[in-house]
Amino acid sequence: MTSAESLLAGLDEQQRVAAESLLGPVCLLAGAGTGKTRAITHRIAYGVATGVYSPGRVMALTFTARAAGELRSRLRALGAGGVSARTFHASALSQLNFFWPQVIGGTMPRLLESKGRILGHAAEALRLKLDTATLRDTAAEIEWRKVSRLSIDQYERAARTRTLPPSLTVEKAVDLQRAYETVKDERRQLDFEDVLLAAAGMIEQEPRVAQQVREQYRFFVVDEYQDVSPLQQELLTLWLGDRDDLCVVGDASQTIYSFAGATPDYLLGFASRHEDATVVRLEQNYRSTPAIIDSANRLMKGRPGALDLHAAPDAPAGPVPSVTAAATDTAEARSIAASIAAEIAGGTNPADIAILYRINVQAAALETALNEADVPYLLRGATRFFDLREIKEAIMMLKGASISIVGEPLFKTVSDVLRSLGWTQEAPETRGAVRDRWESLNAIMGLAEESPTGTTLRQFVEELIERQNGQHEPTRAAVTLATLHSAKGLEWDSVYIAGLSEGLLPITYAKGLEAIDEERRLFYVGITRARRRLELSWGAEGAHRGQTRQPSRFLAEIR
Repeated sequence: MTSAESLLAGLDEQQRVAAESLLGPVCLLAGAGTGKTRAITHRIAYGVATGVYSPGRVMALTFTARAAGELRSRLRALGAGGVSARTFHASALSQLNFFWPQVIGGTMPRLLESKGRILGHAAEALRLKLDTATLRDTAAEIEWRKVSRLSIDQYERAARTRTLPPSLTVEKAVDLQRAYETVKDERRQLDFEDVLLAAAGMIEQEPRVAQQVREQYRFFVVDEYQDVSPLQQELLTLWLGDRDDLCVVGDASQTIYSFAGATPDYLLGFASRHEDATVVRLEQNYRSTPAIIDSANRLMKGRPGALDLHAAPDAPAGPVPSVTAAATDTAEARSIAASIAAEIAGGTNPADIAILYRINVQAAALETALNEADVPYLLRGATRFFDLREIKEAIMMLKGASISIVGEPLFKTVSDVLRSLGWTQEAPETRGAVRDRWESLNAIMGLAEESPTGTTLRQFVEELIERQNGQHEPTRAAVTLATLHSAKGLEWDSVYIAGLSEGLLPITYAKGLEAIDEERRLFYVGITRARRRLELSWGAEGAHRGQTRQPSRFLAEIR
């Protein structure tokens, strides 16, 4: 078992203050790259090691299954494996499954995987002919309404100031939402937002449910608190009851989901709502070079809640971020691909490089250029690693082997199983599907090679299944292509941010100061993903000839 004192060793002064603040309301204002996950996991583990926390009574909440898996993995390594680390949805769903038969009776309604099909049926019932994009935007409006805690009548008033799909008037949008709820209820189904609403309703209306939930969990930690919505905040308040053992962690400068109902107000107003709160500022950045940090600070200077990041004492100087103007998007993509090919030729691992952009459509030119330069790449947001057919087959076969094979070295068993699926020790020279399949299987082989000495096949398979459940993907030897939104929480040695022109960043439809500031925060997230090298670029001419652009206003601010 990890000793309490050893859990504090290696933390900086502010991280240590955070780790030792175990009771009452605590707010960690944690800038990008300041070791916030390290601080909160060591805080929880220190609480367990000192006996202040009983592991089963601690709930660590975050926003993605991947982040929850990462928290569980780190806590287990620190001797606090009994702590629950889940998303808000997973926690609420677990409670609903448990209490529904007792409170309402029968089994819980089925969960909707997607709103699209039911919205399509609702549109047909209203004799509305809507395309897929309109249905998708309507689904986003439903999600925003629910997490903002608005009834449909309240939404009707709010919708008059929102940007709706062009083919829908406010009246039609409202009718479509009413029809969606009717069809969903008739089919006895719940969407993801209903899960939070129903869990909150049960706790609020059933005293015995509230008592059982509060007896189970006493200490709460909420990561990425700047992304909490009014509905999630309400549920958190109900879970807490009249207690205040709550630690929240966040960075207002990384609020990039306002369109989905997230608001930094709860983070920024935490100290005023909790007069006895301990507030700790984590501002020492351990990720990036001083030059990259300086760019990030310049961009956010004077913004509400912005932290003043400073580099760790031993941080290497690193190159100053460069800004490149290209004649066209194609020329920009080719320039980026050539620079990356040179980096890889110089010994940089492709997995340590990323290209980030504002919208998905920008990926096409970049993919073409990378293919031309023979640079391997991975499109984030495409089929997830554990959803790939070859990975499902590999896990199934390894699971079978773990029953029949005992005592054989892990490396030999895993390599034998993967060879039966077409893996070879040497990578195929071709690009395309064959190489993609090999890269996927080779990632499993890499996990086996990284496993601690003495790991059994059964333990390895259990680790794989846990990764699968949490979508905790292994690193693959390929350059990452990702939108700025999907890059949050990740980091690379070299980051290229493409398309930094007016109309792309900030995006054309960002109107007003609040919307522009959201775009600014998105750029900030992109900048702070880079450890050593940051390359910024833009194309003067778009896809249509004569469509000229100006550089993003944000570029002038960071120079």
